Amino acid sequence: MSELLTAKVFAKMIDHSLLHPSFTETELKEECEIAKKYHVYSVSVKPCHVKLAKQYCDGSDVEVGSVISFPHGNATLEIKLAETKQVLADGATEVDMVINIGKAMDEDWEYIDKEIGSVAALTDEAGALLKVIFENDMLNAAGEKAAVYKQKLCEICSKHKVGFVKTSTGYCFIKEPDGRWSYQGATDGDLALMRKYSAPEVQVKAAGKVGTMEDMIRIRKIGVTRIGTKNTIQIMKDAVERFGE
Repeated sequence: MSELLTAKVFAKMIDHSLLHPSFTETELKEECEIAKKYHVYSVSVKPCHVKLAKQYCDGSDVEVGSVISFPHGNATLEIKLAETKQVLADGATEVDMVINIGKAMDEDWEYIDKEIGSVAALTDEAGALLKVIFENDMLNAAGEKAAVYKQKLCEICSKHKVGFVKTSTGYCFIKEPDGRWSYQGATDGDLALMRKYSAPEVQVKAAGKVGTMEDMIRIRKIGVTRIGTKNTIQIMKDAVERFGE
C-alpha cells in the first residue's frame, strides 16, 4: 500500500537552507518565520547563527541544524570537533559535517574512519543527529574510482551509525574545461548508490539541484528522506495545490 502524500509529508523532508556566506541576521529571522509557517523539519544555519535561530524557532516544531567545516571539509579533526562542540552547546540538534575530501581521494580510510567516528561520538553524546557530507562532485574527479569511494564512505558511516549520508553542500563547484564553474549536485545515480550501500537505519539526504516538489517525489522513490533547499515556499505551495494539507 503506497503512502498517502500530503503537504506535511513534504514539509518534514525539508531542511530549510540558510547558509550563504552573505546571509544576514535580518534575513535569518525572516527565513525562520517561513520555516515555522510551513512546519519544515529544520533550518540549517551557519554556526554563527545557531543561537539566534534557536531563539527564533523556540516553541515551534522546527529543529535547528548547523554545519561543520563547511563547505570544503579541510579543517583538522581537532577544529571539526571544537566546532561541533560549539554548535551543540549553542543549541543545534542536527550537525552536517563535510568530510576531508582529499583524504578520501587519497584512500586514507583510517583517517576518514577516525574523523567520522569522533564527530559521531560527540553528536551521539549530545543526543543530536549527524549528517555526513561526501561532496560527490569532488569525488567524481576520481573517475571510475568515484563509486568505490562513495561506497566506502557509506560503509564507514554505517559502522558509526550516523543519522544521514548526504550528497553535497551545494557550494563546491567544479571548473569545466571551458572555464565555467558548475556542479551536478544530487544525482539519482548517487542517491541510489548511497541508499544501496548504507545500513537501513542510515538515512539519505539530497542537497544540490533538488529544489522542486517533482524532484522530491522522484527521489523519495529512491529512498531519500530529507533534502536541503532554499526553495521551501514554492515547494510547499505546489505541494498544497497538488496534495492538500
